[in-house]
Amino acid sequence: MRYDTSLKMGNREIAPDQPTYFIADLAANHDGDPERAKALIYSAKEAGADCAKFQHFLAKDIVSDYGFRNMGGQQSHQSTWEKSVYEVYEQYHCPRDWTDMLVETCRDAGIDFMTTPYDFEAIDAFADVIPGYKVGSGDITWPASLARIASKGKPVMLATGATSMAEVEGAVETILQHNSQICLMQCNTNYTGDLENYRYINLNVLRSYALHWPGMVLGLSDHTFGHATVLGAVTLGARIVEKHYTDDNSRVGPDHHFAMNPATWREMIDRTRELEYALGDGVKRVEANEQETVVIQRRALRAKTDIPAGTVLTDDHLEALRPCPEDGLAPYRQPDVVGRTATRDIPAGDHLRWTDLNSPS
Repeated sequence: MRYDTSLKMGNREIAPDQPTYFIADLAANHDGDPERAKALIYSAKEAGADCAKFQHFLAKDIVSDYGFRNMGGQQSHQSTWEKSVYEVYEQYHCPRDWTDMLVETCRDAGIDFMTTPYDFEAIDAFADVIPGYKVGSGDITWPASLARIASKGKPVMLATGATSMAEVEGAVETILQHNSQICLMQCNTNYTGDLENYRYINLNVLRSYALHWPGMVLGLSDHTFGHATVLGAVTLGARIVEKHYTDDNSRVGPDHHFAMNPATWREMIDRTRELEYALGDGVKRVEANEQETVVIQRRALRAKTDIPAGTVLTDDHLEALRPCPEDGLAPYRQPDVVGRTATRDIPAGDHLRWTDLNSPS
């Protein structure tokens, strides 16, 4: 199936030769306060984010209270929650009546507004106000939702945490049946913030995706501390990066403790931009800022002793020393020089030129 090799997000083109697009996932970090939500939008923009993303779910439409209560205890990152899973989702949902305020605030801040919708109503409601859809890893095996999202004709960013390659292939196929605009995002869905998680990020999956879907836009959805994973992902071709964002890691809530803050986000942006400059275009050449170093660092064939005109040159007449002027002869030309006759007196230390030599006898 055909897919696009670049995407348009708001005013930004997403492509290998373009700067990485950074999504600040504000998630539950608004803490149920619309003024906090607005403040986080401005904060994310100031820190360098391209997009402020929210998550729109209703507890009744995303989790089964009965199902979680009968699991025999909360697991993974949910194990530290004092309330039930259902209660946490109910407490930290983003009210739908905030939408106009959030969209307007993002417009005023100069940052794209986006959401991850977790029900059909949200998928439909946000179609006209977002530049693309982010799909959480947990919905990768829900083809009805994937198809509904893809049918809106917007770029689809598909997180692929806790999935097999076969499941990723199935989700990609579902999306491409409706929409050629897709970004495949490597992800690990353990939100504990444990340093041990770095062992499981598996950034080289991006290599596998690039081989399986050549040219497809790639990304990273990440929940680790810092930005080491981001730099690795960008090096491997990711051009959309999503990380959680808060203004205070000490606040109480499910997403604050592992989120990036204004200082760490800015550091991530700055280091990524440096990396992007450093990656280049892959064409090996003498770069513009290296031209002078070619002269001062390379060796030229030079006269080891005074060489009178008419001398037939041997290896004993020559040595390879820096610098190498533009008309100098590189050491690999020595076999072509030996056996030729000097046409002028060449003082010891001077570099040899082709004009100093006649053809071999």
